[in-house]
Amino acid sequence: MSLRGPPDERTPAELLTFGVVNLDKPPGPSSHQVSGWLRDAVAETLEGRDVDASIDQAAHAGTLDPKVTGCLPVMLGDATRLAQVFLEGSKEYVAVLECHAPVPADAESVVAEFEGPIYQKPPRKSAVSRRLRVREIYDLEILEREERKLLLRIRCESGTYVRKLCHDLGLALGTGGHMGHLRRTATTPFDDTDLHSAYEFLDALAFWLEDDNPDPLYEVVDPAERILTDIPQVVIAESAAREVANGAPVYAPGVLEVERGTTNGDLVACLTPNGAAVCLGTVVGTEDDDSGVVVDLERVLV
Repeated sequence: MSLRGPPDERTPAELLTFGVVNLDKPPGPSSHQVSGWLRDAVAETLEGRDVDASIDQAAHAGTLDPKVTGCLPVMLGDATRLAQVFLEGSKEYVAVLECHAPVPADAESVVAEFEGPIYQKPPRKSAVSRRLRVREIYDLEILEREERKLLLRIRCESGTYVRKLCHDLGLALGTGGHMGHLRRTATTPFDDTDLHSAYEFLDALAFWLEDDNPDPLYEVVDPAERILTDIPQVVIAESAAREVANGAPVYAPGVLEVERGTTNGDLVACLTPNGAAVCLGTVVGTEDDDSGVVVDLERVLV
């Protein structure tokens, strides 16, 4: 089995079958609909280019409700195998809290009390079990205030329900309240500094398909390795990577380097020396071991 080349040397077809788009989700469609549209557009483009590549799946990094906008990384093709990485990182939102009475003078101190671990029960419409659970609010600040509105910036653990948080904030403020507009500004390691619209993505596909110009595509689609930016990395030899491709774990002789600070139990990304992703795995040994397994496989990426 051949391994992928360096991320910055991939063909357009290779990029589209193992890539990620930092999409600015528009209001209206569901996250699932948006990722399906991108998948179908890529499939049609690859077919039109008559290349030896295809795509049958795409996935988004964390559901946004239809009315919600903002940062929605969409994984294309085999990049969908990296979805679990987004569960490790934080999310950031800007939300409007619509209070049902004038905002009290002590709003800042009340809001600050919600930083740290909080209890939440998923809403009735949620696809997950409605059991009480703990989620961490890393940072919560008031950006602006009006008579009956607060503009909030929220940095929180993945899986936090911002609508429920706004409801609870309204109760704590003594006014009652509900969430108004919501926009996601970051889902680690992506943020809103380089978002692309669905129109930009479709235009980039058209430039490659119709004009044989892939440059816009390289501006809009990133190699899937970008998803791995914030998790520890293990560099393995190409010989070890080929064994991993056939289902073997990462043994000590194949380990070239382990990122400093990595400990047993950590989720890591294994890459070849040229930076190509090989697998996700869990650390069970050290690079100083002479034998045995260093990384147990979770997801093979080649």
